[in-house]
Parts: sequence; C-alpha cells; structure tokens
Amino acid sequence: MAEKKEKKIVAAATGEKVSNKEAAKEAAVNVEKKMKEAAPSGNSTGLRIGAVCCWLAAFGLEIVALLILNGTISWTFLPLLYQLIIALVLDLAFVIIGAQLWKKANKISPASEKNPLKFWLWNNMGVIACVLAFVPFIILLLNNKEVDKKTKTIATVVAIIALLIGGVASYDFNPVSIEDKNAAVEAISGNVYWAPFGKVYHTSEDCQALNQSETLTYGTVEQAIEAGRTRLCAFCAKRDNIDGVVTDKPVDEVEVEDTQDNAA
Repeated sequence: MAEKKEKKIVAAATGEKVSNKEAAKEAAVNVEKKMKEAAPSGNSTGLRIGAVCCWLAAFGLEIVALLILNGTISWTFLPLLYQLIIALVLDLAFVIIGAQLWKKANKISPASEKNPLKFWLWNNMGVIACVLAFVPFIILLLNNKEVDKKTKTIATVVAIIALLIGGVASYDFNPVSIEDKNAAVEAISGNVYWAPFGKVYHTSEDCQALNQSETLTYGTVEQAIEAGRTRLCAFCAKRDNIDGVVTDKPVDEVEVEDTQDNAA
C-alpha cells in the first residue's frame, strides 16, 4: 500500500508553508499590516464651491443639448444623435464630480439633525442637481415633434440611463450628522484604523474584522469620517465599551474574539 504523503499547506496571506489548517488560519490572522497615514482634512467651503461650479457646468451642458436639439447649435461633422450623446455624457461627468465634492464636504462639515429640512437637503443636494440636469431635457425631448423617432428613442434612453447613474452616484448612502460626529470625537481618543475598501473605522488595528486586511489607514475619528467611514465597528464598540456612537450593527448582536491573543 502506498505511503500517504503529507500535504503541504501554504498560507495565502504570507506564502509561508505551514503544518496544518489551524496554523494556516493563524498565519493569515498574523499578517503584518502596512500602515499609512490619512490625508490631511480638506476645506468644506472650497469643496462646496467646486461642487456648485461643476453643477453649473452640468446645467450649461444641458442647455447646450437643448440648443443642439432645436438646431440653434449644430456640429455639422457629427449626426444629431452623436451630438446629443456627447453633451449628455459630459453633463453626467460634471454631475458626478460635483456630487462627490459635495459629499466630501458633508463629511467634513455635516449638517445638524435638529433642522430636518436642511439635513435632508444637504445630504440629497447631489440627487437634486442630477434631476435638474436631466429631467427637463428628457421632457422637452419627448415633446419635440421635429426629431426623428430613432434619434428621439435612443437619446431618451441615454438620458434616462445617465439620470439613473448620476442619481445613484450622487446619493449619500451613509450620511452623518454633526451630532453623530461630535459624539464619536468625544467618545474616542487617539487614532482609529480602516481598511481600503471597508465601510467602518476601528479603534484597534488588531480588530477581528481586520484580520484579512494587509493595508490599513490610520488617523483621527474626523479623518475616518471624512474618508467615508461614518460608523464605528460594532466589535470595537463592544470590546472597548463605547456607548453613544453610531455603529455598523447592533452591539448586542456581536461576539468579540480574543484578537490580542491571536496577534501575539
């Protein structure tokens, strides 16, 4: 009977040969993390001015598209449909850039939840701008009797797709209020950590949720929120007994592992 050969197991995170699966798991956990410092805080006023300028450019391109539609502007070397598509694509680009600048400004200087109307407007300004940049064009295009059916159909579909893409890109799925930000700053001192594609920040680089992250960014709570990590990791909140801070999930539902022992 042939002798059974011992399998060689290699830890994917380190490339090192280990003796068994448990050792492989431990090696993956104990990956040495690369740390990089967060970028300095930006200026919310400058970002908002940039966003407004981009949206004004988007509205200007919508007007250009309408002028192309009624024949006031015409690039004779291109068919009407291509002219409209170019204007709409540029319109979309400025809408999205403006929205990203505005959302960044909201993370630096959030609105207060005490004023529900302003809080809603501040966190949906990008979506509002997107609607204004495309809906009037779509309505006027559909009511235009002079454009041929094929051009009208394709241009309408392109404008609707641009509206949807711009709306999703402009919507802030993780808005933060000044009250939430202040509560986090008061409750947490020192640096926090977050992964390149993570959605939360952590109070410890050894948090179990960061076991597979080889590169971490560190900085203040303010910098984490400005980077789009608006919620504290529930594992960290439970382990450190941090109350009054918005977390990614109910703290009572998480179980904290002894990550310090794993990292030793």
